[in-house]
Parts: sequence; structure tokens; C-alpha cells
Amino acid sequence: MEGSKVKEDWKVGSTSETMETTMDYSNYYIYELPSPCSKGGVRDFGKLFLPPLYSLVFLFGLLGNLMVVLVLLKYKRLKSMTDVYLFNLAISDLLFVFSLPFWIYYVADQWVFGTAFCKIVSYMYLVGFYSGIFFIMLMSVDRYLAIVHAIFALRARTLTYGVITSLAIWSVAILASLPALLFSTSYTENNNTYCKENYPGNSTTWKVLSSLEINILGLLIPLGIMLFCYTMIIKTLHRCKNDKKNKAVKMIFVVMIVFLVFWIPYNIVLFLEILVELEVLQDCTFGMQLDYALQATETLAFIHCCLNPVIYFFLGEKFRKYIKQLFKTCRGPFRLCRHCSFLQVYVSETPSSSHTQSTMDHEIHDAL
Repeated sequence: MEGSKVKEDWKVGSTSETMETTMDYSNYYIYELPSPCSKGGVRDFGKLFLPPLYSLVFLFGLLGNLMVVLVLLKYKRLKSMTDVYLFNLAISDLLFVFSLPFWIYYVADQWVFGTAFCKIVSYMYLVGFYSGIFFIMLMSVDRYLAIVHAIFALRARTLTYGVITSLAIWSVAILASLPALLFSTSYTENNNTYCKENYPGNSTTWKVLSSLEINILGLLIPLGIMLFCYTMIIKTLHRCKNDKKNKAVKMIFVVMIVFLVFWIPYNIVLFLEILVELEVLQDCTFGMQLDYALQATETLAFIHCCLNPVIYFFLGEKFRKYIKQLFKTCRGPFRLCRHCSFLQVYVSETPSSSHTQSTMDHEIHDAL
């Protein structure tokens, strides 16, 4: 897997193996150290703190994104490009979340699910990881078209184009995640069973390339596109006289700040891991601190999948209205299936079709 399981050092490497001898440690992490550099403390820390944290991420990520899917299917009916992107983002987060129970057990004990599940879960995790980032990027482009090119957006932001671009995003995510499916394997060493990539040939080169892939595809490209889109959106909103402008700008900053806060630390640590793999950094104390940092920043990145429903839905007036309507219809989790008619058509506001300021108002309200 790439990254956090995307970067196997966190799951089984330097953060999950207790190096009892200089030779064991040097074979995996740093070569020719003058004294043993035990990573037992890092592993114990992970066993103690990561399972409860990941369990909370799993619980809130599952409930939040299922709520998003429910609202979209019951009320929105996937009738626009934005609806399609939001739905796919929720599916991406759910795919990511469904892999967490396996990693929870893994960090608490060891891998007991065999090689086949090692490949499947690693692949599922990484596809969810990439597709989630890509759909956040795609939603930024959707907002850019809706606000900066409002008239053109009436033709471009269609359900058909939404489906086509979504399929393209899933294709890229599936292809980018193939190394996890091909190279992930389960093996036993020092009475512990691990699940990680077993690269052919020069494993250091593969590890470096994997980390670079995460940094480039998972941060640099999406971040560059998002910065461009939101910069143009802010410029456009400042030029137009619109009562919703301040609220829209605040929402934009929330999206950007949350993305930066939750993902940049993780990618910085991954970059430092590259330097360790290339033996540019060979300090034992720094290596251990980096392992702790990788655990912390990866957990922070995991939390982002729980926040997507909040960012893209719960801050919106329409979604709050849908949620209230949903709970009026479904007055308890045990009566959900009996009372919720998924074939019920929810009558929403009819969007304006004029190419005037009212079009801009509508686009800002829906897109943000």
C-alpha cells in the first residue's frame, strides 16, 4: 500500500517492528549504525493509541458519509454534476473507511487475514485515498465553472459530463493504486505476521517512487488546481455585488484551510521518509521521531474523511433542511426502513435559467 499504509513503514515497518539487534534494524531502516536502535516504543505507542482513534474515525466516517448518500439518493436524486461529485466523494470516503477495521486489528496485534485480503484491503484503501482527493479537486473545478464561468457552466455542468468525469477519476485512482494490488503480501517474520509491499529488485527505489506518487498525485497536483480555482472564485466574487458573497468566501477558506491542515503535515512527513530511504538522514533519534510523526499525521489525514460531510453538506442550508425532513419521516433507527420511502420525490426549488445576476446567486448557493 502507499502513503500510510500507503507508506508501509507506519503499518509494519519502522513503526510496527521491534528491532532487537543492530543487524535486524540495519536491514530495514538505516545501515551500519554503531548501536542498536529499538523501535519497540513506537510499536507500543501505536498499539495503545491508534486502535481507539481509528475506531472513532471509522464510526463517524461511516455514519456521516452514509447520511450523505442517503440524502443524495432520497432528495437530490443525482440530477446535477455537483450531486454526482458529492455522491462519488462519499463513496470514496466509505471505501476508505471500510478498510479501517482491518488496520485497526493489524496495529493492535498482527495481520491474520492472509495474503488475498492483504492485497484486497491495501488496494481498496489506496483507491479510496486517491479517489477522495481527486473528487475534492473535481468539486473545486465544479465551483470554479459555476461562479467564474456561470453562463458556460449552464452547458458544461451537466449530469452526463459529471458521470463521464467521475468515471475518468475512478479510472485514474484504480490505475494509480495497482502497485498495492500487485506487490502487497502477507509474511511472517520474528513471530509476527505483516502485510506490506514486497517490491522486486531495488526496493528502495520502489519505496521512493511510491512516496513521490503520493506527494505528487495526492497533494501537489490537487492543491495546485484548487488554489487556482479558489483564487479565481474569490476574484470573481469581489467584483460582483452579491449578498451571499461573504458567506461564499468564508466557505472557500474553510475548504482550503481544512484540506491544508489535514493533508500537508502528512505529505511533509512522507517526504522526510524519502530522505530516510535514500540514507540522506541517518539519525536514530530523528528516525523514531519521524515514526511517531507519521502515525500522528496519518491519523489527522484519516479524520478528513469524517469532515467531508460537514464541509460540503452540514454547512449548507439545503442539507440541513433535508436532514430535518429525513428525521421527520424516519423517527428512529429501528423504523428507518419501514417509514422511509426512497421512491418519494422531494420537491425542491426550481433553479433559475436566466443568464442574469439571479443565475449567479443560484450558482453560489448551490455550488458552495
